[in-house]
Formats: sequence, C-alpha cells, structure tokens
Amino acid sequence: MNRTLILAAALVAAPLVAQAERIVFAWTPNPQTPQVDIALAEGMFEAAGLDVSIVSFPTGREGFEALLGGQVDITFMAELPAATGALRDQDFGIVGELARYTGSRIVGRADAGEFTSAADLAGLRIGTTLGTNVHFMLSGVLDSAGVEATIVNASPVDLVSAITRGDVDAIAPFPTFYAAAADALGDDYRELRVDSYQVHYILAASPAMLAREEALTTFLSVLAEADDMVAAQPAGAMEAVSASLGGAMSPEALSVMWQDVDLGLTLSNDLLDLLVAESAWIVGQGVVNAEPPTRGEMRAYFVPEALGAVDPARVTVE
Repeated sequence: MNRTLILAAALVAAPLVAQAERIVFAWTPNPQTPQVDIALAEGMFEAAGLDVSIVSFPTGREGFEALLGGQVDITFMAELPAATGALRDQDFGIVGELARYTGSRIVGRADAGEFTSAADLAGLRIGTTLGTNVHFMLSGVLDSAGVEATIVNASPVDLVSAITRGDVDAIAPFPTFYAAAADALGDDYRELRVDSYQVHYILAASPAMLAREEALTTFLSVLAEADDMVAAQPAGAMEAVSASLGGAMSPEALSVMWQDVDLGLTLSNDLLDLLVAESAWIVGQGVVNAEPPTRGEMRAYFVPEALGAVDPARVTVE
C-alpha cells in the first residue's frame, strides 16, 4: 500500500475532533456568581465543547459597552445598564440572571440621629454614586417615605471615607463596601435595610451571540448544571469563589454574605418589572431624553428561548 492510501486509511479511522465554540465572556470574579466559578474550576465549559475566554472589566457598565461594541459575546452585570440600553434602542438580549442580592441597605452615622426608618433620612446629607442602581434604590426609599434629603455624588471608593470624615451623614454604597463601612465606623455604624429593591445580576448577549443558538444554549446549560451543584454543595461553591477571589473573602465571610443572596439561574417577571421602573426613573433624572418603554417594549429585550430549552421551569417571564 502506498503512502497516499495509508494516509487516507488513517484519516478514515481517526475520530473526528469537533472545533470548540469560542465565546468571549465579560465577567470579573465576584461573590455573587458561584455558578461561573464552579464551571471554570471544574472545566465544564471545555467538556461541553466551548472555548470560553474570560475578559474582566472594572464595572458591569464597561462590560456592557464592550458587548454593544462587539468586543464580547456575553456580559455579566447588574441590571441598570440594560435599562439605559433599552432607552437608547441599543441591540442586545437578556438571556438569564444568575442571582439577586436581597440585602441592600443605607449606612448611617450614629451622630446623625435616629436611623430606624426611612423617615429618619429627612434632611440628611446622603452620599451615593449618581446614575447607578444604588442611586435608584436611594431615590425609591426617599420617595416612598415622602421625605427629602441632600444627595451628594461620590465615587464608590470614596463613600466610606466621606462618611468616616463626617462629610455626609449617610451613604448608599454598593454592597461590597458594607463591611468596610462597618469596620471604619465601629460603634458609630448604623444601617437601614431596604426590602423594596433587589440587585439582579444578569447575563446579556450580543446580536451575533443570539444568532448562535446552539452555542448559547450550551453555555447556559453549563451554568444550569453548575447552578445545581452550588445548591447541592454550597460549602464547595464557597471554596471555589474564595479561591477565584484570591482569598479576598473567606468561605466563612461568603457564608454570611450569601444569607442575603438568592442564587439561581432564572429569567423572571421581577426583573422585567424592575427594568421598567428603572427606565422611568432614568428618564425622570434627565439622563436619557426618551419615552419610558412600556412593559411590552421592555419585554422585547428578553430572549428566553435558550434558557427555556435548557429548563423551562427556570423561565417565568411572561
């Protein structure tokens, strides 16, 4: 048998190796998305035939901008940038949410007076980062209580210093700064928990990624499997997240934090209703000159088919 025939026979006999589907995923290690940590640590994306490349951004908003610009296929973020994107008629689809943070709070100083209800915020100087979901949360609390306060803009990293120095009486920071505020204020620390707002940590996909239906469904199926693993073995998930964070949060600290985190891969009506409310608030703030979308118009940004193909029970949006 000549070399040509030998080579041909070998090619026929050799198993075909499928080319891995490449997905560029904007995600940064954080305490609230253990499904991603588990999937990466266990090599679950590779086992499913996906080549997932992680790209980190300082904020979810920047990851969303990269998605809109075509630099990434899927991005993870809190929900507010999606409301802004919908108001600007930008092209993306919401394909899932990995978790909801239920422990939002406003932090105050003991010398600012009583701090037991939203009414106690009247007349205070309250620091927050304008145009963010914590600003939305604070506005909702003040409006619901029918009180006014002076809102002071500051970057997320400057809020704890501002309340420690006494520049402001209270702050509405991102959840990652609660522990730092408690440490800095010591016995002067006060907090007002907010039940009316939950942060939704969502997954958005680009138009090109939405067209890759099989790859998107496979990506979500991996996260759904990891989601079940987190529920079955939370201690192992905490270890994986702690390792992903380089030890910045211990499993014990995560255990405390997760008491305020509703973990679970879903796509819900609660998220839809929240985005409608946030859109109206953004317009009211004068950030975007547009008409607030109706519920039906916002629903058009939800793409439940991929997650529904994985597990219909995870999709409750109507």
